[in-house]
Amino acid sequence: MNETFKSGFISIVGRPNVGKSTLLNNIMDEKLVITSAKPQTTRNAIRCIYTDEHVQMVFIDTPGMHRPKNRLGDYMQKAAENTVSDVDAVLYLVEPEIKIGPGDQYILEKLKASGTPVILVINKIDLLPKEDVLITIAAYQKYDFLNAIIPISAVQGDGVKELLNIITGLLNPGPMFFPADMIIDQSERWIVQELIREKLLNLLNDEVPHGIAVEVTAMKPRKGKEIIDIEATIFCERKTHKGILIGKNGSMLTKIGTLARKDIEFFLKSKVNLQLWVKVRSDWRDKNFDLKELGYFE
Repeated sequence: MNETFKSGFISIVGRPNVGKSTLLNNIMDEKLVITSAKPQTTRNAIRCIYTDEHVQMVFIDTPGMHRPKNRLGDYMQKAAENTVSDVDAVLYLVEPEIKIGPGDQYILEKLKASGTPVILVINKIDLLPKEDVLITIAAYQKYDFLNAIIPISAVQGDGVKELLNIITGLLNPGPMFFPADMIIDQSERWIVQELIREKLLNLLNDEVPHGIAVEVTAMKPRKGKEIIDIEATIFCERKTHKGILIGKNGSMLTKIGTLARKDIEFFLKSKVNLQLWVKVRSDWRDKNFDLKELGYFE
């Protein structure tokens, strides 16, 4: 190992829907975490591993910091806050805004108290005039504990290379924590579940997607054929939601399955036979047993 090789853990935090997962996918140059225009898309703290000949960065994509409305919300908030003190650096993502709101002020106070080096990342600069971005930079410059402020576009990739250089400068020489070819600490089954959930987030309206969980119940290659059989159950909280999920003559469920299968086949590099079922699991977001069984832990 090169004596100047650096490594470290970097947490990505921010309010919901500021582009944390989009940034991580851009860094990894692969779709590893799902994205959606809806807030609270990310529910778990997910580790993605970026490795080159000089550095290994273990990025932790966290749920958006928000005011919890149920036990799942409590879990998501803790998952985000607990990473801040146990990492080598924090990327704090914000959008270009003229005034820093109370939500961002609260997060800034948490970050300052942690003592962890913080890089402020102003995302979505492609959506606003340069003058507005400069005003946002000026507003945050009064927070002298910030190690750097960098504007980027996670969608277009602008500023991402510069961001990686800044992170590298903050890290100390260290070992390779994960094998060089490992890019995520989650199983294939978990990623398949998330790809299905992404389609639900993008196809459904209003409150329905937030009351949905996905569980892959079977996943195995078909003997003698290059195809993987996958069975998954979509859980929703109400009977009315079940009807919406299935759609008239099964039209919505078919659409969900078709779109999910395409992404799953691309990820697994294999043909896939995907079977989906829908079941009602009332108020699962507020029940400890259901949360643990579906992969969320307090």
